[in-house]
Amino acid sequence: MRDLLDQIQAANRSGLYYISLLSALMVPEICSALESSNGEAEGKKYAAWFDKNVSPRYSVRGSPTLSGWDAYRFRCRMLHQPTAQLPSSPLSRLIFVEPGTNNLDAHNNKIFDILNIDVRRFIEDIVEAGLLWLDRVEHTPLYKSNRERYACRYPDGLPPYMGGSPIIS
Repeated sequence: MRDLLDQIQAANRSGLYYISLLSALMVPEICSALESSNGEAEGKKYAAWFDKNVSPRYSVRGSPTLSGWDAYRFRCRMLHQPTAQLPSSPLSRLIFVEPGTNNLDAHNNKIFDILNIDVRRFIEDIVEAGLLWLDRVEHTPLYKSNRERYACRYPDGLPPYMGGSPIIS
């Protein structure tokens, strides 16, 4: 899990915002599944994880601007359709602004029913939430049992299948 979060951060720092955004949108799903009793992901688990770990960073005067359900809808739309429009949501669209494109602080600003977010900060927020979450759960029996079944990167290979070469399995 740390390897995945490190690679998302590296892509983000390299200016690969599109690929790092798509990858970051998967983090709440993976985390919520890893701490689930059945080890499986679903929308309500994604939304609950996001609400607990990320949403508190997205509010204006105590009112949330980005809920877990809106984040989940956006994730589904971006990964499967791909569109940034959010039908059946109080937000009609999310706009992710790349850094250096203007002199404004274009982050967490709601204009009518559109929310604009600094893409780099959003990705950092999700990765940071993932790392804090991982520190809390990685030694729990539930996380450990789910982790054994999940694909991950093996930098030194995976004997007896392949040794020495980094693989993902």
